[in-house]
Amino acid sequence: MCGILGLLLHDPTLDAASEICEGLALLQHRGQDACGIVTCGPKGRFYQCKANGMVRDVFDAAGVSRLVGGMGVGHVRYPTAGSSNHAEAQPFYVNSPYGIVMAHNGNLINTSSLLHFMDAVAHRHINTTSDSELLLNIFADNLQKTGKVRINEEDIFTAIRGLMGQVKGAYACVAMLAGFGIIAFRDPNGIRPLGMGSRKALGEGNGKDWLFASESVVADASNFHDWEDVKPGEAVIITRSGVSRRQVSPPATFAPDIFEYVYFARPDSVLDGVSVYRSRMAMGDALAVEVERVLKEHNLTVDVVIPVPDTSRVAALNLAQKLKLPYREGFIKNRYVGRTFIMPGQQMRRKNVRRKLNAMALEFADKNVLIVDDSIVRGTTSKEIVQMAKDVGAKKVIVASCAPPIRHVNVYGIDMPSRTELVAHNRSETDIAAAIGADLVIFQTLPDLIASVRSFNPAIPAFDCSVFTGEYVTGGVDEEYLAALECLRADNVKQRMELGGLGTMEGKGGGAVRHDGARVEESREIAPGCSGPMNGADSTVGLHNSWSLS
Repeated sequence: MCGILGLLLHDPTLDAASEICEGLALLQHRGQDACGIVTCGPKGRFYQCKANGMVRDVFDAAGVSRLVGGMGVGHVRYPTAGSSNHAEAQPFYVNSPYGIVMAHNGNLINTSSLLHFMDAVAHRHINTTSDSELLLNIFADNLQKTGKVRINEEDIFTAIRGLMGQVKGAYACVAMLAGFGIIAFRDPNGIRPLGMGSRKALGEGNGKDWLFASESVVADASNFHDWEDVKPGEAVIITRSGVSRRQVSPPATFAPDIFEYVYFARPDSVLDGVSVYRSRMAMGDALAVEVERVLKEHNLTVDVVIPVPDTSRVAALNLAQKLKLPYREGFIKNRYVGRTFIMPGQQMRRKNVRRKLNAMALEFADKNVLIVDDSIVRGTTSKEIVQMAKDVGAKKVIVASCAPPIRHVNVYGIDMPSRTELVAHNRSETDIAAAIGADLVIFQTLPDLIASVRSFNPAIPAFDCSVFTGEYVTGGVDEEYLAALECLRADNVKQRMELGGLGTMEGKGGGAVRHDGARVEESREIAPGCSGPMNGADSTVGLHNSWSLS
């Protein structure tokens, strides 16, 4: 899961970098591994700064001042597969044709066939394991087919139409053509979020400034208005001369990822017409009904409702109000530790839970406590939290999850690795409770979760609920594919990759290599994620990178 952003200022004498940097900080929750900005200045020259780390660490005043130009693209990265080293930041760049920069959020599922096409037909070298670089080169190849010295909007729409006919999976993209403008497009199922807004131009002129972003909160903070979502299968091209929009892909089932509403998105964002905050309130109301039913079945009572900060607070408060129970902030959060779900490595996640949260004994001692969390994924955090509650004197600890049991991997850009690492895989609710040390675990039902979100936009026909159901909206995902994917994503494999002992792809169009040296069948489609080494991280390759270790 990543955050993407594109900004075009109507006045070309102004620099966009500082606003892009501020926008990326607002999207930091979507990725804390690496970040980057590329801007376009006079004569179509690109300027870039990107590195491993948080936005506040990568972009200082001097670095931002070197990012010249009134339009740019930014990215915050959270790895799905691949290692987590300095060279993996986006946006990506390719010089031919025309000079293109792209930031991508999502995951492709047909990378093997695309790599073969790049090698055998397009004759383009893919230098990394990243499907984002691959996606950029598919776009570039389609643009190359125009054969023109200068292209127009019609050529770009044609190229994106060609791209959507070739790639499968989830992708929300913001691109920039040197000296031309910014471009956004979204996969035909609309799995990953992307929207746009405008405001009266800063500086001179009567035109408009334009913004693309993963979440509407960026528009709110920068005074952009008229926020609307990029439609599934739609492409939008913005230049200083105007805006062009076109549906370039045939209709498909619109199915945004429901986990955005459960966990990833900020509560003050609106995605596809649904307030994340309101949807979480509804989740709490629905979960309250299920909690009441299950507690009666087990003849249990609860003294207090305590949320796991921060994501579950909204739902927990509504649940407590509906059940007429006290709501208390029993866990105090250290805000300077990252989100444990998106930390690479199981050991790191476990170690950071107690650094991140502290249980207050006065809210737990001698009480039956209902702990509300947004979801239970690996169970690492939940187990530590339950133990913390018992350590400070809780009599019974009941855990309620706003999401159903997560039993399947995500192939569209969320790091839910091997199924065996998911605490709910092949386990009953009783077994899950035992695994995390709780007296009882209560899950939201899937129909209630869907209804909680859809109630705010009935026009959404479906949601991607694959982590709960194992049904993948794009098709093309079978057991063999999942087995190969799990080899790439398992935590122990990631650690080996960070030590340089594993490559996810061997040569051009090759299969993956497992840590034991066995070769994954080359015909299978491996989805490395919108991660992987970044072209041009070193100033001697591609664009000069203004970020420095010194």
